[in-house]
Amino acid sequence: MNIHPFFSLTCCGLAAATATPVTARPQKPRSQEPRPNIVVILADDLGYSDLGCYGSEIRTPVLDALASDGVRFTQMYNSGRSCPSRACLLTGLYPHRVGIGEMVRDHREAWPEGYRGYRTDNNLTIAQVLSREGYYTALSGKWHLGKHATPVDCGFDDFYGFMNGAAPYWNEARYVRLPESAPRREYPEGTFYATNAITDYAIDFVRRAQEQHKPFFLHLTYNAPHFPLQAPKERIDAYMETYLQGWDRIRADREQRLRAAGLLPDGQRMGARGEVPASAFIDETRPIEAWDDLPEETRRDLARRMATYAAMVEIMDENIGRFIEALRTDGVLDNTLILFLSDNGACAEWHEFGFDGRSGVDYRTHTGDALERMGQRGTYHHYGTGWANVCCAPFRLYKHFAHEGGISTPSILWWGDRVRNKGRIDHQMCHFTDIMTTCLDAAGARFPESYEGRQLVRPEGISILPIAAGRKIPSRPIFAEHEGNRMVHIGRWKLVASYYNGQEWELYDIDRDRTEQHDLAAKYPRKVARMERLYFDWAEANGVLPFPQLMNEYGGTRMRIYKER
Repeated sequence: MNIHPFFSLTCCGLAAATATPVTARPQKPRSQEPRPNIVVILADDLGYSDLGCYGSEIRTPVLDALASDGVRFTQMYNSGRSCPSRACLLTGLYPHRVGIGEMVRDHREAWPEGYRGYRTDNNLTIAQVLSREGYYTALSGKWHLGKHATPVDCGFDDFYGFMNGAAPYWNEARYVRLPESAPRREYPEGTFYATNAITDYAIDFVRRAQEQHKPFFLHLTYNAPHFPLQAPKERIDAYMETYLQGWDRIRADREQRLRAAGLLPDGQRMGARGEVPASAFIDETRPIEAWDDLPEETRRDLARRMATYAAMVEIMDENIGRFIEALRTDGVLDNTLILFLSDNGACAEWHEFGFDGRSGVDYRTHTGDALERMGQRGTYHHYGTGWANVCCAPFRLYKHFAHEGGISTPSILWWGDRVRNKGRIDHQMCHFTDIMTTCLDAAGARFPESYEGRQLVRPEGISILPIAAGRKIPSRPIFAEHEGNRMVHIGRWKLVASYYNGQEWELYDIDRDRTEQHDLAAKYPRKVARMERLYFDWAEANGVLPFPQLMNEYGGTRMRIYKER
């Protein structure tokens, strides 16, 4: 797969400084322009430092070029896991407020409203609002907001992708087209690969908007690099030498690039090799093993898992380039706002060395032909905690958690000549609730007071478009809770707790200690008490319940770890 010419780079790695910018044609005065097109690209389980422009060794020249011509955010926060983050992004509300405080589930009608696992009727999606404003709306990729309502029930004119949390990349039968009467592409046998197909349909959807002479809102939601780890063999082979160096060396190299880029300030340090947290599957927290202490066969197995992951990220990057090139060719790139994000931090599920098969708890070391077949049709692998610790660098913990490794997303805003001081890194605190408001601001749209006779809760976020113009946005507290992992962050201070440490509050000065190395809770008990009250006020307003209580009353024995602590 070739990189498109206007995204060509002179080097890999932290390439934003040397990237050929994504150039837009000279802009007309704003008053003469049609309403902008809006594209929100969401990666799945991508860690904070998994892009070249965020310190990675993975080759991502397209996104690096977007960053060099746009704005990179260092404090864009998600909701820690797929379903809650997607609900939050699309509605502008915290996920419990819309019924998806945990995950989408069936048969939870008797659960508290914030945890029933399907969207309540007090909200609208971005697509529903922009459809009212004359936009064509489409979603290509992963849905994962339940089967009670499909994307076309939620304001999207067209959908291609899959409905649940994970789908094999080689299996076309797992991907659906809605409405069912809409045309569907045909892929010759042996040629289907999900990341390519999701991009094919995204390009088709943009062209449908042009046929209808409408601006478009496109939600491009890749499942890459979520498990199962699958990619063409030659792409995996190309990364094997890199990852045979091991996670200790790769993580140290990322720290140097993060620091050189200004993403890890001088005076702050990345923590030591991380931990395998206690969970419903692991009884006790234990440190990740040193790479050099592992048997050689285990190292080769683990290197191939990470090589597959890297290949998936690289292929996603190339497909984003192909999509943007289509926008450019069709003459619509100049007037398109592009946002790139990830739904949560890197995934440490569930075995420390990854897993094999859909049960999620089995691991075995692969050798010989089995090793060479990893990532191919019929396989199902993940990479485990050691590599997740790399992908979340420089932060602590992972997907599920409210520590920085779980809720910090690499995020890029590109909007042609509307971005001032291109290539800038912005450190203001933003949140997924801001995406709805930002899209409406760009479109000049208003959120309705009611919809089809229903009273609505207004989005809670703010527009981040002033950041593109080099201005400040208002400071406000942000919150998170998922599976008992919880936090409140206001100004420089963050109060956070996790299930595996018994939900004891920790306090961090994020301005001085973004990597959460120095817990100041004992030093500032009054600040802890004030922030705790702020958290519980938010929790009450959003229907957030203490998770041990929730699971013990409604979830049976699943959360046995709480009963033991």
